[in-house]
Amino acid sequence: MLSVENLTFGYTASRPVLEGVSFEAAKGHCTAILGNNGAGKSTLVQCLCKILTPKSGKVLLDGQDLLACSPRQIARQVAYVAQYGEAARFTVFDTVLLGRKPFIRFSPTAEDYRVVEEILERMELTDLSMAYLDELSGGQRQKVLLARALAQKPQVLLLDEPTSSLDLKNQHGMLALVSRLAREEGLTVLLVIHDLNLALRYCDRFVLMEHHGVRAQGGVEIMTGELLSQVYEMPVTVEQSHGFPVVVPLSPVQSLAS
Repeated sequence: MLSVENLTFGYTASRPVLEGVSFEAAKGHCTAILGNNGAGKSTLVQCLCKILTPKSGKVLLDGQDLLACSPRQIARQVAYVAQYGEAARFTVFDTVLLGRKPFIRFSPTAEDYRVVEEILERMELTDLSMAYLDELSGGQRQKVLLARALAQKPQVLLLDEPTSSLDLKNQHGMLALVSRLAREEGLTVLLVIHDLNLALRYCDRFVLMEHHGVRAQGGVEIMTGELLSQVYEMPVTVEQSHGFPVVVPLSPVQSLAS
């Protein structure tokens, strides 16, 4: 269980980005971090892995305060995939091998190579293992960066807008894969995402952020038209389509008439 308690962060003392943020994320679940631009979503996930150091609060993983750990200790438990993945001149194999860095003392061991080969096979990247990262499509590159994160063998996987540069097919493919990995590997997955319908399709827990704090958290039951309209400051309704909940924006006229 990942527990965040009263997390506060600001780039300056007079401009807080996060204020008293508290929520929980369980193993085996995908938790979507939602909210308007400027709500502090990306800042939050960077604070969870100490890329940014919070002013106060705790980030507890099974009772251990991650903020009191060294970067190496955190990297052995938490993996982070940034919003914009780099396209460096590394092969796919070497890129994924970088995920083993927190465990490597002098040089990679046979176990490190085994882990990389296993992940490449599982993510259907073996045929691309000697291809260069900057030669891949956006969807392929995003998949490689996810594989690198998984090579860390993390308990917690943090994804910052993992579908932002992907086409429709790759958006659904990426999130279906992440959702499956959460269930099968028992990972605690938190992802920042703007597309509410993708979040509803592939996540089972939700944290709604508003005014630098948490407005609500829970399962699909909190994803109501009323609450989403308040958080996103525009009228929406949540309806069922082909067995899935779908957020439908409403015009002000439709909202007043309903």
